[in-house]
This record gives sequence, structure tokens and C-alpha cells, in this order.
Amino acid sequence: MSVPRRPRVGHIQFLNCVPIYWGLMRSGALLDVELTKADPDALNDALVRGDLDIGPISLVEYLRNHENLLLLPDMAVGSDGPVLSVNIVHREPLDTLDGKTVALGSTSRTGVMLARMLLAEKFGVTPTYVRRAPDLTAMLAEADAAVLIGDVALRAMYEAPQQGLTVTDLGAAWREWSGLPMVFAVWAVRRDFAVTHPGLVKGVHEAFMRSREITMQELDIVAEQASQWEPFDAATLAGYFRVLDFSLGARQVAGLREFAARAHGLGAVPALPTTGPEFFGR
Repeated sequence: MSVPRRPRVGHIQFLNCVPIYWGLMRSGALLDVELTKADPDALNDALVRGDLDIGPISLVEYLRNHENLLLLPDMAVGSDGPVLSVNIVHREPLDTLDGKTVALGSTSRTGVMLARMLLAEKFGVTPTYVRRAPDLTAMLAEADAAVLIGDVALRAMYEAPQQGLTVTDLGAAWREWSGLPMVFAVWAVRRDFAVTHPGLVKGVHEAFMRSREITMQELDIVAEQASQWEPFDAATLAGYFRVLDFSLGARQVAGLREFAARAHGLGAVPALPTTGPEFFGR
């Protein structure tokens, strides 16, 4: 009898996924998967191509490819208010950006879509967009505002105001605009892999859930350990980890569906089924 290969699982190399990775290390679950660490863009593309079986994927890319994917229940990266690490950094008020240049960080897809929505529909402006590497200084050398996600955005949250810049937290802006949580990324499994290996998928999902539970119990320890190799102190990291929402309950799904409907209205993504996103095991 042939031994089934280990599931190919993705892991985002951003601080916002350190809590999930920490729990996987503590539980020993990493021994049971073939882990690929990369930035969000690379992991999005790998899951869509079939080079990964299970992994985090930006909400926008999930919506564009939902026919081939199933969501893992109760797993996401989001916020119900400020997220701290998905931002627009700008010199002038956002409602003055009409016709001006906004640089989009190259590692952002959902954050970029959210920024475009907010600028067009809430602030009534149509900037010129350019895509650039996520380097705030370089971006603002040629643009009037910059959209950033991940660790560079978290640094900007604390450092940009000291440079006379304004930081608009897109998680907080979405919450104020929609009244709902924002889901930035979800965990998904390829539909074909779920059909042929449901037991393996169930095992990976259970490992993620145990990981989250372990991390929430040891969050201050996680922050202290992470601060040894990150440019943030333990208190800053603990505060950041606590504002993140790793769940995907009814309110989060409502926020996901609202974002999907608005993005579909802009012609950016296909429509979700009327019953909503499809979940593995449901």
C-alpha cells in the first residue's frame, strides 16, 4: 500500500501569522505537513495553480477562485476594528486625492481592493494608481499616498506620524463604513484535494484549531519570543496579536459577504453563490 504524501501547506511570512505558526510548532503538527513559507502573493498563486493543497489566501483571490476552493471553517485573518497592519499612509486628507498618485504595495491584493473601494465610494476620489514594491520612503517619493500591508505597514503605523504623515487604518475604516468585521485572508483547501483526501484535510484543520488555542493561551510568551527577532518590543507585538481576529464566525462571514458583494459590484470578482461561501466538511 502506498503511503499518502504529506499535505502541501502554505504559511505567510508576516507577523500576523506568527500566532498560527507558533501553535503548530508547539503541537508538533509541522512534522505532518510539507510547509512552504512565502509572501502572500506567492502563496495565493501557488494555491490557485495547485502547487499547494491547503493554505492562507487573500480574500480577493479566494473570491476570484472560489469554484476551485473550499474554506476551512473558523479560520481567517481579520479584525473587528483597527488591524494596525493594513494602511493608507498619506500627506493630505484622503478626500483630496482625486487625480493624484497612490502607490499600491506589491504584496497586497485585498488591502488594495479595500483601499480602492474606500477612496472611490466613501471619499469620492479617483486617484492614479501605480504598483510598487512595499517600501514607504520609495513609494512616497513619487506618490501622494501609499497602501501597505503586513510588517512594513505595522512599522508605518508607529513611525509615519513622527514624519508628519497620516496613517488611515483600513480595518477601522471598513468597520466604520460597513459596521462589520473585515476579513483580509482565509484558509482554503483545493476542492479536488478535499475530495480525494478528506481525512488529511480534517487533520490539518484540527491542527490549525489546536494551534490557535495554544497561542491564545500563551500570547504574551509568543510576543516575547517574537520580539527577539523583530523590530518591535514584546508589548507592541502582544497588543498587535490581540487586535487580530483569527476566527470566521457568523459576523466575520457577514463581513466577507458584504466585501464580496461590493467588490462584485465593481466588477472585480465573480459573485458568490447566494448561499454564501462553501466550507470543507459542511
